Amino acid sequence: VQLQASGGGPVQTGGSLRLSCALSERTSWRTVMGWFRQAPGKEREFVAAISLSDGNKDYADSVKGRFTISRDTAKNTVYLQMSSLKPEDTAVYYCAADGTLIRSSWSNAAQYDYWGQGTLVTVSS
Repeated sequence: VQLQASGGGPVQTGGSLRLSCALSERTSWRTVMGWFRQAPGKEREFVAAISLSDGNKDYADSVKGRFTISRDTAKNTVYLQMSSLKPEDTAVYYCAADGTLIRSSWSNAAQYDYWGQGTLVTVSS
């Protein structure tokens, strides 16, 4: 199983970016894909997650109303549309996938079995 993340780059405060993550194959019908981020000197934190089967979504409070996660089931791809970006959104963004998670575990990075390589988002003020 491989994940390929893309779409990061530099952006100014208030701008938008869309990240993509393609999953090579689903491990189960319950596959969940999540986005996490890690800023320099900080721990990896949850951003958003989505179920590939039913489209249910969860977001971190820090991104609600600004970020939208979506999926293309035919392509096994998830997207993270990021708007109203702030300097504190600067981080390496990682996508992850797992086929066994219950919803209460979606925000727990340690529960995901598969990870992409990360894509850097830099928001300048």
